[in-house]
Amino acid sequence: MTRPLRYTALLLLGLTGAAQAAPEPPLSSLTLVGPPTAIFRAGRDACDGADVPDASARAFRDARGAVALFGMHYRNRALRGPDLDHLTLDCSIVLDSGEKSDPALYDDRSWITATWTEDGRAVAGLLHHEYQANEHPGRCRSKLYLECWYNTLTAAASTDGGRSFTRAAPPAVVAAAPFRQEVDQGRHRGFFNPSNIFGAGRWRYIFASTTGWDRPGSDQAGGVCLFRTATPADPLSWRAWTGTGFTAAFPDPYRQPVRIPDTCKPVAPFPTPVGAVVRHRGTGAYIAVFMAKQAEAFPQSGFYWTSSRDLLTWDTPRLLLAGATLYDDPCQAPGGLIAYPSLLDPAAEGRNFDDVGDTARFTYVTLRTEGCRITSDRDLVRRPVAITVWP
Repeated sequence: MTRPLRYTALLLLGLTGAAQAAPEPPLSSLTLVGPPTAIFRAGRDACDGADVPDASARAFRDARGAVALFGMHYRNRALRGPDLDHLTLDCSIVLDSGEKSDPALYDDRSWITATWTEDGRAVAGLLHHEYQANEHPGRCRSKLYLECWYNTLTAAASTDGGRSFTRAAPPAVVAAAPFRQEVDQGRHRGFFNPSNIFGAGRWRYIFASTTGWDRPGSDQAGGVCLFRTATPADPLSWRAWTGTGFTAAFPDPYRQPVRIPDTCKPVAPFPTPVGAVVRHRGTGAYIAVFMAKQAEAFPQSGFYWTSSRDLLTWDTPRLLLAGATLYDDPCQAPGGLIAYPSLLDPAAEGRNFDDVGDTARFTYVTLRTEGCRITSDRDLVRRPVAITVWP
């Protein structure tokens, strides 16, 4: 069955070069205040074998006020309904994956992992694109998935409120490593797993992860980088924070070779991709959720949250829900795994659910295991969460 979308043990990203989290006291408090409720169950609600929750939930209201929620697999479908609490899977495929062998086409396997719309009709989409070279004869010396994995952020767009998405030709590359896919690359490489798109004034932001690279005059540390644009509809306008400004661009290496590549400055304290970022309506503070494996800075495996005033300095992460994650050994997790956190407020004022009040829905995926195997038996669930932010 399918591999989980790209939260694997390789990706404890090593943020040693990033700034540390802000000192105490905490800026916010999140408390789960109710049991989980299933939004989608693969064994009950799937249209076919490709329907498994495989990314953090992203939602928007269309022009009629109905909700579309993405977070499924690389045969992309949406859950739809009148509101966040009444969603069912629409079996129409809004964007399929071509599984093409030419990496320059950026059409192997793509997940819709972020959306933004101003009017509910025109929707900008960011795609987590995987070129899985081990699946294409002659494209990778190794047969191991992780040694052949080449990631980019690409774009798609909808003009019908998310009922269908199309890619540009040539492909619109939002962020790529400054080198092409290589037969002997030997490890996971590129940019991947964007957060939701969230707004602040005229700007729109995402966090995106990179494994980093070594290049003469341009060494990129692995970690989570902050990108922004004023125009999400223009995929080439995204720029990343360098430590001094939002100036780093990561163009398509198949069409625009770069002599000395730009680099971005990873933002702490994130050890893994950021699941979601929302802005608290009462205070303007940002809250981010993510998952982490037990390590020095994380006393237990599970979901964590952290908060910030400026998106660059975040307070000490705190545990929201303990549990084995996709970074943990599934052989040691007979009760299954948890992954792909997000925060969604049914009463969000923004069309893109990038703001929260004092309550929200914490959404995530449960993955059942059989021995050492992660199965496709997965549920997308929600739990009510109470939010306090101190001014």
